[in-house]
Amino acid sequence: MTDRAALITAYWDAAAATFDDEPDHGLRAAATRTAWIRLLQPLLPTDPADVLDIGCGTGSLSLLLAEAGHRPTGIDLAPRMLERARAKFEAAGVTGRFVVGDAMSPPTGKQRFDVVLSRHLVWTLPDPEAALRAWVTRLRPGGRLVLVEGRWREAGQNGAPYVPGAASLPWNGGITAEDLAAAVRPLAATVRIQPLSDDPDLWGGPVADERYALIADV
Repeated sequence: MTDRAALITAYWDAAAATFDDEPDHGLRAAATRTAWIRLLQPLLPTDPADVLDIGCGTGSLSLLLAEAGHRPTGIDLAPRMLERARAKFEAAGVTGRFVVGDAMSPPTGKQRFDVVLSRHLVWTLPDPEAALRAWVTRLRPGGRLVLVEGRWREAGQNGAPYVPGAASLPWNGGITAEDLAAAVRPLAATVRIQPLSDDPDLWGGPVADERYALIADV
């Protein structure tokens, strides 16, 4: 592991204990949880699907997927995040797979997925466009890429400074829907944007920045 990767792992490991305190991370409130189910359900296949959740954190979205009958595989660089994800699944009595790994090159071997899902991750990546190309290769023919992203005023967990050098990250602080669509469009047959800023239930309250889902079929 490089020094930078070690710093990033340590940052998110340290955040694991309080990560779910954010309404849209823990999905503890019924209204927030319901809002995420309402968002994700029409974006996923009707039949049980293999879904790769990249940067899954404590597994809240993966848990929604499993409870809906899908087969989630969660990837995260932070082992302590995945400890909490596994505990959630055990408590809920559902099945999922969690693997420690780098989002730039998810360690999924030859397995292919019906859906690749990622939320609020691309701003952390040193080469996000290379990551997008890698993610698309994890999809089966006709698969779907779902990116829940935005452009935020602050980058980091609960406003805490991110790792040294974060200011030089290509998409530090997030990316606009227009710019992300331009990056994904060469990789996909269709790309559409679903605005999310006007749904306060998703975030635990009103937001003043740009948030959206990008849905790309390949």
